[in-house]
Amino acid sequence: MAEMRPVVAGESLKSLTDEGVSVSVEDRKDGSPLVGDMIARNPDNHKDMWLVAATYFKANFEAK
Repeated sequence: MAEMRPVVAGESLKSLTDEGVSVSVEDRKDGSPLVGDMIARNPDNHKDMWLVAATYFKANFEAK
């Protein structure tokens, strides 16, 4: 189980990184943030957040 929220339409890379979300170079090259991507956070440190690409999320997680 992981704490995640969806990327919201209109969220920009700048807004996410200003919020402290880590976005990998590879995800940036693929156009993220995209609707369908998710933002994960460490439940023990809510300032530790990272982008999970939609394709990775769909292959490895299921929403509850």
